[in-house]
Amino acid sequence: MTPRLVIRHARIIDGTGAPWFRGDLVAEGGVIRAVTAPGQAMAEAGDTVIEAAGRYLAPGFIDAHTHDDLIALRAPARGDKAAQGVTTVVGGNCSFSLFPAVESSGAALRDHYGALLGAVAQDEVFPDFTTYADELDAAGMNTHYVGLVGHAALRLAVVGFERRAASAAERQTMCALLDRQLEQGAAGLSLGLVYPPSAFADEDELLALAAVVARRGRLLAAHVRSYEGGLLDSVEEFLRLLRAAKAAGLLSHLQAAGAPYWGQARQAAARLEQERQAGTDVSFDMYPYPAGSSTILQLLPPSALDGGYPALSARLRDPAGKAAIRRAVEQGEAPDAGWESKVRLIGWENVRISGVATEVLKPLQGRTLKALAAERGEEPFETLVDLILSDAGQTTIIMFQLSEEELADVLRHRLHMLGSDSLPRQGTLPHPRACGTFPRFIGVYALAGGTLPLEEAVRKMTSLPAQRFGLQDRGILRPGLAADLVLFGDDVRDCATFDNPTLPPLGLDHVWVAGVPVVDHGRAVTLSPGQAPGRVFRSGVSGLTAEPQRLF
Repeated sequence: MTPRLVIRHARIIDGTGAPWFRGDLVAEGGVIRAVTAPGQAMAEAGDTVIEAAGRYLAPGFIDAHTHDDLIALRAPARGDKAAQGVTTVVGGNCSFSLFPAVESSGAALRDHYGALLGAVAQDEVFPDFTTYADELDAAGMNTHYVGLVGHAALRLAVVGFERRAASAAERQTMCALLDRQLEQGAAGLSLGLVYPPSAFADEDELLALAAVVARRGRLLAAHVRSYEGGLLDSVEEFLRLLRAAKAAGLLSHLQAAGAPYWGQARQAAARLEQERQAGTDVSFDMYPYPAGSSTILQLLPPSALDGGYPALSARLRDPAGKAAIRRAVEQGEAPDAGWESKVRLIGWENVRISGVATEVLKPLQGRTLKALAAERGEEPFETLVDLILSDAGQTTIIMFQLSEEELADVLRHRLHMLGSDSLPRQGTLPHPRACGTFPRFIGVYALAGGTLPLEEAVRKMTSLPAQRFGLQDRGILRPGLAADLVLFGDDVRDCATFDNPTLPPLGLDHVWVAGVPVVDHGRAVTLSPGQAPGRVFRSGVSGLTAEPQRLF
C-alpha cells in the first residue's frame, strides 16, 4: 500500500476546461479522496506531502493515439511517456495491433507490424486481446494501456494479404473475431485505409465491422484513405460509415499534407463539426508538429503491396514491376483510386530516414532520400528501392508536409484531442513527438503561443480522451476518481528535436499513476514489475480504480 499523498497549495486544473483554482488534493489507495481549499488538507504521520507552491496540478495526460504496443512489451518501465505527464496510452491505431493472430496469419501479422516498428518476434503476436493484455499486466508498466483492435490483423487472419473484397462469409468471420476481442475488453476497432491490407477493404466490409463496434458501444478510429487531395472525400467516407452503423468515431491525426492542399484540414474540421451538430458522434486527434512519420512503404501505392512484402520484393526485382512502381512514385500513375504520390507532393528532400532494422544501415538514419541519393550518385528512386530491399521493408521515415498556421487552427478546434502518434523504436532517430508531444502542446501552444487557454489544452489531454475511450474513472480531478496526476509549472518546455529526438522535457516535476510516483522531482522512479502501477484497461470488463464513478 502506497503512503497517503497530500499535495498542497496547487493551482488545480481539474480537466473540465474550467479555470484553475487554488487548492489541495489528497489521494490514497490509488484514488482521489479529497479536493479542498488551499491549506486545508491536513497531513498525518507517514503521508507523502508535496508543496506545490502554486504550480499546476492536473489529471494525468492520456495519449489518445500511439503505436506503443511493442515497446510496452519490450520496455514496460520506460520513462519517455511518464516524463511528459502521460499516465495512459492508447495503442493499436491505424490498423496496427499485435492481435488477433491465428496460426496461419502470425507470420503475416509480424511482417505487417514490422513494417512500422521493425522486426517482431514470434512470441510478440497474440491470439487475442486477453492474452496480449495479460502479458502487458505481467510485464509491469509505468502507464496504463488502452487497446484497439487493428483491422489489418482481422483481415490477415481471414482474407490474407490479397487485394480484393472479402466475401460475405469472410466478413462474417471477421465480425465474429472482432466481437470476441471487444468482449474481452478491447476499446474499439482501428482502420488504416492507406495501409494494405486494411486499404483493400470495401465499404461493405467496413460497415459490417463498424456495426459490431456500435453494438458493443465501442469506438471506431480511422486513419482515412487520404490526407492529400482526397482528404475531404475520405472524411465523407468515414462519416458515411459512422452514420450507417450509428457508431462513435475518432478520425486519426487530422491534417492536410502538401502545400497544394493546405486549408483542407480546416474544411475537414468544419465538416466534422457540422456532422456532429447533425447527430454523428465524431471527433479527431492530432499531434503538434508540422511533420509526420510512417513506414517507408507509404511512399508506394497500396497495389504494390498486394500479397505482402514478399510479393513487393519480387516486383521490385522484376524490371517491369519495378518500372510500374517507379511510374507510380515519380509520375503518380497507379491503379489505386484516390491514391496520390507523396514524393510528387512533398519532394524527396522532405523525406527523412528515421529508423532501420538492419544494423549496417544505421548510419543512414537522419539522412534525407535526396541527400543520400546525391551522395551515391544515383536517382532517389533507386535509393528508395535499395533501402526497401536491404531493410526488408522495415524502414521508417519522417515527412515534412504540413502548414504550421493550419496546424494551430486544428489544434485549437473543440473536437481535437492530443495524440502523439509515437513510433518508438530502440536504437533509431524517431520523430520527436515520441518524447515531446505533451510538453510542446502546453509550452508552445498554450503558455507561450496563446493558441488556446491552458485549461483547454489540459481538457484535450485528459477528460476529452477519457470520455472518448470510455475511461469513466479518470480524466478529471474529483474525489472517488483515479489518482493519475501530474504537477508542472509555467516553465514547461519540450527539448526533443528532429536531430536529438529523445531528449526529455523540462518543467514536469511529479507524475503519479494510481497514486504511485513514476516521476519525482523531474526524475524517473525505478520500480520493479510488482510495484509498477500501470494496468490494461479492459472496456466493459472492469475499471482500474477501487471506486469508479460514472461521469460521462
